[in-house]
Amino acid sequence: MMVWLLMLLATGAHAERVRIVVRPGIDASAEYTPGASGKPAVLLVHGFLQTRDFPTVATLANALADAGYPTLAPNLSLGIPNRAQSLACEAVHQHTMEGDSAEIAQWVGWLKARGHQRIVLIGHSFGSLNILAYLSGKPDPAVRGFIGASLIEAQTDERRRAELLATLRERMRADNAALVRAPLSFCKAYTATPASLLSYLQWDRQRTLAALAAHHDKAFLVMGGADERLSARWLEALGKAGARVKVIGGASHFLDGEHEFDLIDATLSHLALFDGKR
Repeated sequence: MMVWLLMLLATGAHAERVRIVVRPGIDASAEYTPGASGKPAVLLVHGFLQTRDFPTVATLANALADAGYPTLAPNLSLGIPNRAQSLACEAVHQHTMEGDSAEIAQWVGWLKARGHQRIVLIGHSFGSLNILAYLSGKPDPAVRGFIGASLIEAQTDERRRAELLATLRERMRADNAALVRAPLSFCKAYTATPASLLSYLQWDRQRTLAALAAHHDKAFLVMGGADERLSARWLEALGKAGARVKVIGGASHFLDGEHEFDLIDATLSHLALFDGKR
């Protein structure tokens, strides 16, 4: 643990701020560290409504950069030009899961343009779900692996999910864009257009596990044994989907405190499998 503490305090890795236009009028930024040759590039995706500065993601990005990995940590725009702050649940949300996937694809393309032909995607919490959604589309062949920390499905009040989905679909058929407020992830009153809310709520337990099973050969999951946000028997279900799962005993959803070193160790051990490969 002391070794990792010294690494995290090191300042040898130099990050640069980069920007791309993700759609007309909307730009997004990322922190990029070039890293060493022979190592895969790592693209890190933050959790729901957060930014790359969220502690779990920032700590992991710094540790991987210090270990010589090329790292890219973007802020998903969520429809806001050059977004640099997390969004409140009560803000008006118009972004969609499809838009998030498109941005991940653009950042993968950015890494390839910089000469990185082997890329591993790492997500935390909902960021892991974002990556699964991207993989379920047309992922770039350069993407060789996926590390999901604290992977969860799009959670809501399960007693109302079917009714809510039906309402959202009916509103979209009627071209009714009036805002809807409903639980989503940690938000008790997520305020969004029907298209935005529906795009995320469709990623329920069944769809998430199906996507994981379809990409189990790329997936390695790091989960907290004391994660209070997981639905019933979630860890068991992840294993049945065929993914390799490492459970860190006593760790919370954020894999923080003393457990951040376990997260770093597990991530580095898995990334080493891609070192030096073509």
